Amino acid sequence: MSTPDQPKPQTPKNELQRLWFATKNSMQGYRRVFQDEAAFRAQLAVLVVLVPIALWWARSWTEAIMLIGVWGLVLAGELVNSAIEAAIDRIGFERHNLSAKAKDAGSALTFTLMILAALVWAAVAVDRYWA
Repeated sequence: MSTPDQPKPQTPKNELQRLWFATKNSMQGYRRVFQDEAAFRAQLAVLVVLVPIALWWARSWTEAIMLIGVWGLVLAGELVNSAIEAAIDRIGFERHNLSAKAKDAGSALTFTLMILAALVWAAVAVDRYWA
């Protein structure tokens, strides 16, 4: 639903137009989270460092994609965490146990994915150097 200061959203007329609108919305989501969330920018910076390391270190394309992709999951988790935080903050800033639970769960999601990423990188290291 649009408000008086927002234009009425266009309705896609076909699947190609729907894909185009979805892509534009996704890019806007990346842009807004990048602008607003320092954690997302930091995790993106880590990815920029990890990509060349993964490409140099991996023994196969599958291994490289696994190393890079697992950090992509961390970024995806941060996007979800940012969405949760924005929705909770939109509702209100007063302290509430359920709001805290939602925000903490979003943070735990990102932390869990970071642990997963570390385990994958460690497993590749073990396979490469100690197996």
